[in-house]
Amino acid sequence: MLTVIVIAKECLPGRVKTRLTPDVTFEQAALVASASLIDTLDVVRALPATRRILAFDGDPANAPAQAAGFDLIPQVTGALDARLADIFAHCSGPTLLVGMDTPQLTQQNLAPVLAWAQALDGATPPTLTSPTLAPPTLGPPTLSEGAPDAPTGSTPGAWLGLSTDGGFWALAMATPDGSLIDGVPMSQDDTGRVQLSRLQQAGLVVGLLDELTDVDTALDAAHVAALAPTGRFAAAWCAATETATTSQTSAPTPTPTPEASAPRELVEARS
Repeated sequence: MLTVIVIAKECLPGRVKTRLTPDVTFEQAALVASASLIDTLDVVRALPATRRILAFDGDPANAPAQAAGFDLIPQVTGALDARLADIFAHCSGPTLLVGMDTPQLTQQNLAPVLAWAQALDGATPPTLTSPTLAPPTLGPPTLSEGAPDAPTGSTPGAWLGLSTDGGFWALAMATPDGSLIDGVPMSQDDTGRVQLSRLQQAGLVVGLLDELTDVDTALDAAHVAALAPTGRFAAAWCAATETATTSQTSAPTPTPTPEASAPRELVEARS
């Protein structure tokens, strides 16, 4: 039994992916964000989950068609930590939350969580094979640190997918508890580290998922599009940047004014 949540906002120009400008327009940024969300929904829809939720900030009528079969729940007002906490309150049993900003996400990235959920459900033997566990430290964990010395068969009570900007792209808990998210400062370069610390302070063993890049800037978008070149996101980003390049190269050259084309001494004489 596994519940998977996608948290997303309605992809309106000027409301999503604004940091992609001025490389692309607000309208193009909204199309890129929509493609990112749809790629994410496609991955989640293919997962062996018993329940799928789209936690949507926007008009439910404008939710993507790819969310068919998902439970659509509105996000409460407030800061992101409060909204995440409320979303987990709608769930019971093993629950995984992912964002809409990692369109390069694959089922392989989530394989440890899927195996863990099956083990908790008794569908497979409860021993996980060498999970990558976060060391009990307040320092920023990385996959290169490896697993700490822990008894063979240690089963995480939570999983965290850290992002390269210091945040996190995924969070899973065996027993959903919104209080473990509420109060964590979001959108900071230490958000992931603080969230990890909060989980560990609650006595949970935390498994680490792959570190992924959130798409925030044009550099991020180009990097992620190269990682997943066949997805909708890559197509939308390429279309947006090609349009921008074409617009720049096809812009008419301004006609020089007489002052601009005249020798300096003539300009000075006229003034």
